Amino acid sequence: MSSTESDDESEQSMTSHQYSTRPDWADVIPIEQDDGPNAVVQIAYSDKFREVFNYIRACMHTNEMSERALELTKDACYLNPANYTVWCYRRKLLYHLNCDLNEEIAFVGNMIRNNPKNYQVWEHRRIIVERLNHPSNELAFLADVIQSDSKNYHAWQYRQWLLKTYGLWADELTYVEHLLQEDVRNNSAWNQRYFVISHTTGFKDDIIERELDFVFKRIEFNPDNESAWNYLRGIARFRPTNLTDQRLWKFCHNLYENKYLKDDFNCQQWRFLFAYMIELLADDDRADKQEENKRMINDLCERLATKIDPIRKKYWQYIQQQHSTQ
Repeated sequence: MSSTESDDESEQSMTSHQYSTRPDWADVIPIEQDDGPNAVVQIAYSDKFREVFNYIRACMHTNEMSERALELTKDACYLNPANYTVWCYRRKLLYHLNCDLNEEIAFVGNMIRNNPKNYQVWEHRRIIVERLNHPSNELAFLADVIQSDSKNYHAWQYRQWLLKTYGLWADELTYVEHLLQEDVRNNSAWNQRYFVISHTTGFKDDIIERELDFVFKRIEFNPDNESAWNYLRGIARFRPTNLTDQRLWKFCHNLYENKYLKDDFNCQQWRFLFAYMIELLADDDRADKQEENKRMINDLCERLATKIDPIRKKYWQYIQQQHSTQ
C-alpha cells in the first residue's frame, strides 16, 4: 500500500466533525502547543492536526478517562502514529474503561499495515498482547507482514519476543526454511534460524553437523551470498578454529578446486569463499604449516585485489601485508 493510500484511509477513519464545533466537546478548553516565545523552524501542522492535539493535551491535563477521549486518541494515532505519549494515554483509557482488547488488536493491526516500520505501533501491540496473555493469531499476522517486507526489523524483533515469551518454537525452523527457499539471500531469515537453534536445541555436535550440511548446500547453490557465509561463520565458531577441523577446509577447498578454477566468466562470485579461506588459514596454529599458509594467503589476497574484488583492493593489500610480516 502506498503512503498516499495509507493517508487517505487514515483520514477516512478519523472523526469527520471538528471538535471545536461539537456540543459534546464544548466543556473542554483546548491547550495550544507551547513552542516558546522564539520558536525556530516551526512545523507546519495542518488545522486538523493542531485541533486534535490541542484537545488531547487538554484531556491529558485533566486525566480524563472517557469514551470520547478514547476516540480522540484514535484520531491522534492516525495523525501521528509515532507519538509515544498518545499510545500510553490510549492504553490507560483502554484499561480504565475495560475495553475489549481483541478489538484493539484489530485496530493496531491496521495501523501496522499502514505504518509497518513504526516502533510505537509494534510496542503498543506487544503490550496489549502481553495484557491479554495470549498470542492468538500473532504468528499468522506476522507472516503476512513479513511476506510484504521480509527485512522488517520491527516484525522480526516482535516475532522473537513472541517465540521466547510463549514458547512457540515448534514450527519456526520450517517457516524459516520456507523463507530461505523463496530468497536464499534473506539475511533476516538466516538470523532467525540461528536465533531459534540458540534458544531450543543449542549448537550441540549433531545440530552443528546438520547445520553445516544445510548451509553448505545453500552456498554451493549460490556462492556469492554473504548471508550464508556469515551463518557458516556463526556455527563454525562452535567447532575447533584451526585446520584440524578438516570438514570446513575440505568444503572450501573443494569449491576452490572444482568450481572457482573452472569459472572463467564470473570470478567475482567467489569473493566470500576466498575471504573465508583466508580466515581459516590465519586461524591455523600448526607450526609446520605456517609458511605454506602464508604463501596461500598471499596468493588469495593477490587474486582478490587484482581480479575478484578490486573495489576493495586496498583492504586486501592490507591483509596481505599483515600476514606477510608476521
